[in-house]
Amino acid sequence: MKGTVGELGEFGLIRELTSRLTSTPAVRVGPGDDAAVVSAPDRRVVASTDILLEGRHFRRDWSTAYDVGRKAAAQNLADIAAMGAVPTALLLGLVVPAELPVTWPTELMDGLRDECQVAGAAVVGGDVVRGDTIMVSITALGDLRNHDPVTRGGAQPGDVVAYTGWLGWSAAGYAVLSRGFRSPRAFVEAHRRPEPPYHAGPAAAGLGATAMCDVSDGLIADLGHIAEASKVRIDLRSGLIDIPTQMNDIGQAVGVDPMQWVLTGGEDHAIVATFPPDVKLPARWKVIGEVLNPSALPQVTVDGAPWHSVGGWDHFGETE
Repeated sequence: MKGTVGELGEFGLIRELTSRLTSTPAVRVGPGDDAAVVSAPDRRVVASTDILLEGRHFRRDWSTAYDVGRKAAAQNLADIAAMGAVPTALLLGLVVPAELPVTWPTELMDGLRDECQVAGAAVVGGDVVRGDTIMVSITALGDLRNHDPVTRGGAQPGDVVAYTGWLGWSAAGYAVLSRGFRSPRAFVEAHRRPEPPYHAGPAAAGLGATAMCDVSDGLIADLGHIAEASKVRIDLRSGLIDIPTQMNDIGQAVGVDPMQWVLTGGEDHAIVATFPPDVKLPARWKVIGEVLNPSALPQVTVDGAPWHSVGGWDHFGETE
């Protein structure tokens, strides 16, 4: 499609975006009315929202609009899964400049739609507004299917800490891109399009997970949220964490210890959870630590000691 957003107009853009969408049985009323209607058999709705700002969360010279759509959907749908819920729907708030080519928001919508299909959800509506900078705001919804939510506050001393998904891949990809390279491709793609293990959240709830979250701000930072909410200390064992050979190679090339990416790099959206020690975990879960009684030490330690290297994401901090 040729032309700009301004030339197409608000309602023309909305028609073009909604024409690209698919639906699911959970969607009773989709885009086009005053509001969407999504079934909630559990009678509880799990909800999460997030914002991506151009120049802060994505760069158009690094990522296509389709990549941004996949990433925006993934990071929100992962939050739903990390509560032990099944993602059902997604709402989009989009701010774009009038001079932006129409192909950008349409490709963004394609990415949102396709990532929703991976998670079993659907885009059900939203809003578009003119602005000076591209901003993508996502609200995701989910269904607990008659299970209790798995919060951050249930970890108990003696529990094991395990994760499934990728750790450090997005941060390694960011390091590659920031130095002007585009390979190894697997790590660059991990930064552009994270692949959360959506199925693992509800499955972990079924296994008896006591606390859970997705790794969006960094493993230590996100486990710190669990430790604080549960009033426990968590100790990670570095020897239990596997680092891929290619990640080691990237670390040597850029002068970074890859363990730094694993422990403090965010945006992989792996699922990390605590489980009672007698739970038999499937092979996709990797045990990397344990939950201990609180002490004077920091709430998350590595091999029994504080991790002093800078890392973890804070939107109002100075470092990543």
